[in-house]
Amino acid sequence: MSLSRQRITLVTLGVADMARARRFYEGWGWVPHGGSQPGVTFYQMNGAVLALFGLGDLAADQGRPSAALGTGAVALAQNCGDDAETDAVFQAAVDAGATALKHPEKVFWGGYSGYFADPDGHVWEIATNPFWPLSRDGSLTLPPA
Repeated sequence: MSLSRQRITLVTLGVADMARARRFYEGWGWVPHGGSQPGVTFYQMNGAVLALFGLGDLAADQGRPSAALGTGAVALAQNCGDDAETDAVFQAAVDAGATALKHPEKVFWGGYSGYFADPDGHVWEIATNPFWPLSRDGSLTLPPA
């Protein structure tokens, strides 16, 4: 398999209330892209896009309009350069309306991490991983095995 196929270019989160979701992400410091459309909001990330899409519209777009979409079985993650940055990013999310699930702490694998849920229950991990240094632009490339 070609490594060029191992990528995610868009992460779409189903949200129950678009205005509430936008208030949270914008309160956390995310800036919506000007090309957002009614019913969907885009945020440009480092090499990918995060989209917020109404739950009912997302289910219909998937071809299963009566599906009850859930959350919590996947964790999105943002790695930070150090523990102080992890604490600051985590606190900014809580200040914007996230629910703290586990405050950042030293963890068994040698890093530092915490978890929160956004207002729709999507789980985020904010972490420092000393074994995975970040590039200057904040992107992550796994070190050689």
